[in-house]
Amino acid sequence: MSPLSAARAALRVYAAGAAVILAQLLRRCRGGFLEPGFPRQPDRVAIVTGGTDGIGYSTAKHLARLGMRVIIAGNNDSKAKQVVSKIKEETLNDKVEFLFCDLASMMSIREFVRKFKMKKIPLHVLVNNAGVMMVPQRKTRDGFEEHFGLNYLGHFLLTNLLLDTLRESGSPGHSARVVTVSSATHYVAELNMDDLQSSACYSAHAAYAQSKLALVLFTYHLQRLLAAEGSHVTANVVDPGVVHTDLYQHVFWGTRLVMKLFSWLLFKTPDEGAWTSIYAAVTPELEGVGGRYLYNEKETKSLHVTYNQKLQQQLWSKSCDMTGVLDVTL
Repeated sequence: MSPLSAARAALRVYAAGAAVILAQLLRRCRGGFLEPGFPRQPDRVAIVTGGTDGIGYSTAKHLARLGMRVIIAGNNDSKAKQVVSKIKEETLNDKVEFLFCDLASMMSIREFVRKFKMKKIPLHVLVNNAGVMMVPQRKTRDGFEEHFGLNYLGHFLLTNLLLDTLRESGSPGHSARVVTVSSATHYVAELNMDDLQSSACYSAHAAYAQSKLALVLFTYHLQRLLAAEGSHVTANVVDPGVVHTDLYQHVFWGTRLVMKLFSWLLFKTPDEGAWTSIYAAVTPELEGVGGRYLYNEKETKSLHVTYNQKLQQQLWSKSCDMTGVLDVTL
């Protein structure tokens, strides 16, 4: 990618963000974001990646409040004990725990899955939430560009390693659910199948957007595989909007200034950003329904190329090669 192309990618990402912020402002002026009502979820188990901060923390907290047993998968050991204690105190639910999982390391992901399966418990909801945003060029422990490796490949591997447990846990009328968090930046992304690692010319904005596009393609193909086998597991992708979290430390300084001054008006709170994830995880309206792109608790259309089944299959096959997952073709 040339410097000019990198600049264009940045402009596209900021334009997409500005469009979402404008829509959020208009909604705020018309009454704001009202918390949906969610049904209780006793005897159900959820894993939430990145659950110690931001949207992930709010997602874990609300699922615990609904009565679920919640396992927070994260790499922030120092914060874990405090987060778990706080959620237990706020929700009066003692079934909250932390398991270390570094999504930038395939070895760590496999170890997390091993420890989880040793618990001999079901898994009804997997929320693929964790991620990095517009970080400087760097690699995961396995040598992948960090946005692609952590945001996408890490969740690809985690989901595939947990699919057997999800299948065993789902039942007619009570499907297990995979909920994956993408972003409106996927609308301005390009998937370069010849350079998924963004090695030719790195753009943090393009790499981030590409990882979010990959998550949408992954979700749609996963749903097709699950439906073809008649599994009681569904996969949906959610867009949280523009949310006030710590992910913005690498964005343009002007964006950080606007965020500091006007976040209360323009940005969603982490709780508001989590509502679509929670909706996808528990609402009866989505029982047995998968392959949907959800924004503000409603289905909407994703980028047109995400419905290209050939592209979905190509990305899935490449991801299997990168992670060692057995490829299954339709």
